[in-house]
Amino acid sequence: MIDEIRTSYPGLRPSDADRLSPLALALIGDTVCDLYARTFLTDESARTPHSLHLAASRMVCAGGQAAAYRRMEPCLTQEETAVFRRGRNAHSGTLPKNASAADYHTATGLESLVGWLFLSGADERLGELMQYFLKTGE
Repeated sequence: MIDEIRTSYPGLRPSDADRLSPLALALIGDTVCDLYARTFLTDESARTPHSLHLAASRMVCAGGQAAAYRRMEPCLTQEETAVFRRGRNAHSGTLPKNASAADYHTATGLESLVGWLFLSGADERLGELMQYFLKTGE
């Protein structure tokens, strides 16, 4: 499915991931994180749609993403850490009401990293790192 999404846009090449702004990468990464969370939760157990939505929201909120980053941080490569830092240091001009600035910036860095891995075609590495994302302790 992921390859189909990438090939739907023939002008998009893996090298384009390096040229996109960190906030553009974060936009893609946020969607990828949400897809992984919802797929994981749907496969995990039988829940009502409302409880699935609430559980997914806890995983993809700024606090949940910041916690996921802290779990995966020790195993990141130097290149992945550099992509994360670009995203973390990007200025979006807004902060959410329900998150600390530190968690928000960390979450943006994580989303940038996930977007970069997705657009780069690094599906195996993305899958490895998303295992840390999915370990919420629930």
